Amino acid sequence: MDKWKAFIIALGMLQLMNCQDMKKKDDMPMPTYDVQISHPWNNYLITPIEDKIITLEGVPAGLPYGSSSGTWGDSGKGFTEQSGTPVGADIVYFSRYEDTFYHLKADFPKDKVIELVERAYANNESDSSDEPLKEFISIKEEPDYYEKYNKAGMTYYKFGTLVFGFAPKGMVAVWLKFGYVSLQLGEFQAEVVKEDKKYADKLFSKISQTREEIKKNMFIPDVSSKEWKNYQKRYFWVPHITSENKEFRLFKTQLEYYNGEREIMLRPWIIKPPVKERAVPKEITFFWETGKGQAYEGRAFFNWESVNEVLEKAGKDFKLNIKVAPDNSNMEIMINDQKVPADSIRIYQSDLKFKESY
Repeated sequence: MDKWKAFIIALGMLQLMNCQDMKKKDDMPMPTYDVQISHPWNNYLITPIEDKIITLEGVPAGLPYGSSSGTWGDSGKGFTEQSGTPVGADIVYFSRYEDTFYHLKADFPKDKVIELVERAYANNESDSSDEPLKEFISIKEEPDYYEKYNKAGMTYYKFGTLVFGFAPKGMVAVWLKFGYVSLQLGEFQAEVVKEDKKYADKLFSKISQTREEIKKNMFIPDVSSKEWKNYQKRYFWVPHITSENKEFRLFKTQLEYYNGEREIMLRPWIIKPPVKERAVPKEITFFWETGKGQAYEGRAFFNWESVNEVLEKAGKDFKLNIKVAPDNSNMEIMINDQKVPADSIRIYQSDLKFKESY
């Protein structure tokens, strides 16, 4: 009888532990994050008038005070943290260079948002864990990830920044950032506010400039969102970086795309990264070694029109091959048998150290 009691107690404790473990996984805290408002460049300035970020939990969240800044997909500014899973936006803003008020009413893809906010993306090697890195992990499945991987320095970054990008003619893009890594949530269309007196009165009562003065100084005729619409084009491809030098070891690749996204590859998946839908690359930076004291950083900068022309003809599931010279002095960039034009190619000595460094 005592054995049965002990068995039942042990079984109950096991069930309790399982329930607590499940509860630990399910009780995800609300995400907290900075919000940025970006634009293509400073001539394309917009100013929010009314703003609301719709959250899954129903908690209030909004845009930072002031106007847009920075570059496409990165305002370069951090502000007071907001809380709640962002699933939509309701924003009225004034496009100064168009002399036009726009209203953005957008529903974000909820399932995609929930999936992304439960991830943490690898940005660097871990000094506190020898477990092989993945492109991303589930913080729901690994609630102790911070202590495990980030104890001696940041490796995995959870969702930390929500970025809005405002292009001409009401085009708005939204990104989620995980440290350096940036993923586009979607592209949305704001509508012109035809009866704008209410918003004009609200804006111009708070600033020293009049609407006429802003139009005189900032108006740009015949603007178009075509350039940023083009940047949305994607192709199924993968970077493939090699060398005929038998001692070549590739450690890290950073890719910046024209659509505002950013990607990091590390060992082990950098050796054979997956083919997936990617935009046209703007800049590729990578780090490698060919022996002790032979550590390098390579950079390639691209023009969208030139590279897109090659990508359009490349078919599907292709490699962008970057072949480093055996003496590390130069690199060749090819897709299939066609050379990919680069605006600039640079190679520097590097002092970065990796776990598998010589």
